[in-house]
Amino acid sequence: MNSKMREEIDWRIRVFDSLSFPTLILGTDKVIIHANQVFLDQHGPLNNIIGKKCHEVFYNSKKPCARKRCPFPRVLADKRGHSNLEEILTESGDTRWEDRVFSPILDDDGDIIYIMESVRDVTRLKSLEKKLKETKEFLEKIIHGSASAIVAADRNGNILIMNEVAEKLFGYSFEEANRLKNVAYIYPPGGAWEVMKKLRDETLGGKGKLQGAKISIINSKGEKIPVELDASIIYEGDQEVATMGIFNDLREKLAVEQELRQTQTQLAQSEKMASMGQLAAGVAHEINNPLTGILFYADLALESIKEGHPLMENLKNITEDVRRCKKIVKNLLAYSRQNNPKKNIIQLNSLVDLSLNLIRDKRIFGNIIVEKDMSDDMMLIHADKNQITQVIINLIMNAGDAMDGHGTLRFRTYRDVLKKKAYLEVSDTGCGIPEENMHRLFDPFFTTKEPGKGTGLGLSTSYGIIKENGGDISVKDTRPDGTVFVVELPLYRASDDIMDGQKIVEGE
Repeated sequence: MNSKMREEIDWRIRVFDSLSFPTLILGTDKVIIHANQVFLDQHGPLNNIIGKKCHEVFYNSKKPCARKRCPFPRVLADKRGHSNLEEILTESGDTRWEDRVFSPILDDDGDIIYIMESVRDVTRLKSLEKKLKETKEFLEKIIHGSASAIVAADRNGNILIMNEVAEKLFGYSFEEANRLKNVAYIYPPGGAWEVMKKLRDETLGGKGKLQGAKISIINSKGEKIPVELDASIIYEGDQEVATMGIFNDLREKLAVEQELRQTQTQLAQSEKMASMGQLAAGVAHEINNPLTGILFYADLALESIKEGHPLMENLKNITEDVRRCKKIVKNLLAYSRQNNPKKNIIQLNSLVDLSLNLIRDKRIFGNIIVEKDMSDDMMLIHADKNQITQVIINLIMNAGDAMDGHGTLRFRTYRDVLKKKAYLEVSDTGCGIPEENMHRLFDPFFTTKEPGKGTGLGLSTSYGIIKENGGDISVKDTRPDGTVFVVELPLYRASDDIMDGQKIVEGE
C-alpha cells in the first residue's frame, strides 16, 4: 500500500471517528466491520465488537430484530437511507429515545457494499416534544373550557381559534367562522378597526393590550350584543402576527343592573310615597273643614245678592277656587289612601269603557280617535273598581292633554299566564315625555302643566293605587310622537278563590 492510499484511508478514518453520533459500518449480513470512537466510548473496545452482528451488541440477542422494527432490509431493497425511532426502557426504569439512521455505501457499480448505522439519542428532543404536546393540549383545554368566549386571528384577520363559548355567542361554528374570511365580520362596521386603534394606543393599558372595553359584536343573526372585551396583539419581535380577544356577554349583567336600578327607584319612590302620604293625610284633614265653611258662606252670600251685583263675580271666583281646593284635598286623601278600598273580582276590559264614560269634560276628546285592542282572554283582576278606574281616568286625561285635543288614544289589554299578570297599555300620539322628567314622573306634586291646570298628584296617586294592588305602572315607551303607559296587575284565576265566594263585578 503506497503512502497516498494510506493517507486517504487515514483521512477517512479520521472523518469517521469525528462523527458526533455513535456510528457503525455494517456488512450486508449485519456483521460489524468498524465503529467510530464515540460508539466505542459507549460500548467498549473495538475487538469486542468487530465480527458481531448489530443486534448482538445493542440487545445482547442472537435473534435478529423484527423486519417491521429494523430498517436494514429496506435499505438493502431500495438502496436508500431509512431510519427508525426506538423507545428504550433503561435498567433504571427511565425511557430513552434513539433515532437509528441506516445509510447505504455503494461501490462504483451502484451496489451496496456496506451500510452505515448512526445512533442518535433524541431523548431530550422527544421530552421537549412531549412537554410541548402536553402544554398545547393543556392550553386547548383552558381555551375550550373557559367560561368566556375566546377568538384568535392571524394578522390577515383569518380566525385561528374559536372556543365553544364563542361559537355559541357569535352563532358560528369554527368552520363557518373560517368561511367569513375575516374576523372583522363579528364586529359592527368599523368596529374591528376601532379595536385595533385602541390596541395600538399605549395609553390604554400598554402596547398591544386592551382591558375591559365595552363594545358590541354582531352574531350570525345580525343581532348586536353588548360585550366586555379583553384583547391583545401577539408579537414576534416587533412584528404583529396575530390578535386574541376574550369576550364576556354583558346582556345578563346589564339586565340585572337595570332590574337593580328599577328596584332602587321603586324603593325610593315607595319611601317617598309613604312619607308624603302621612303629610298629605294630615294636611287634607286640617284644611278640609275650613274649606267647607268658606264654601258654605260663599254660597249663602251668592244666594242673598241679585244678579249684576258688583260682588257677584268675586263670590263666584271664591266658590270656584274653594271647589278646586276641595278637589285637591280629595286627591290628597286618595293619595294617602285614607279611604277603605273595596276589592272585588273585575274584568279589566270593562273598566276602560267605564272610565271613558265617567270623564265629565268630553270636549277635550272632540277630535281624538279612540282605538281599542282588547284581549278576548279572561282578564280578571282582584282590586277596587273605583281605584283602578281613577288610575285609567288619570292616564286618559294626561293623554288628552299631551295630544292637545288632536290625535289617537289607544287601549290594549293582554295577559301572561306564566307570570300571572294582566296588562293594560294606554298610548297616545302626543308630544312625549322629556328625558329629564322621566325620573320625577311619579313624584307627588310634580307637573308640567300650567298653574291651576294640574296638582301633580294624578300619576303619584295612580302609582300608589297600583302598588297597593300588587301591580306596577311605568312608561313602556316615549318619543316625540307619543307615549305608552303600561299598567300591570296580578291576574286573578277563578279557581283561586272559589272557596271565598268572591263576586265578579263587570264594572258597568
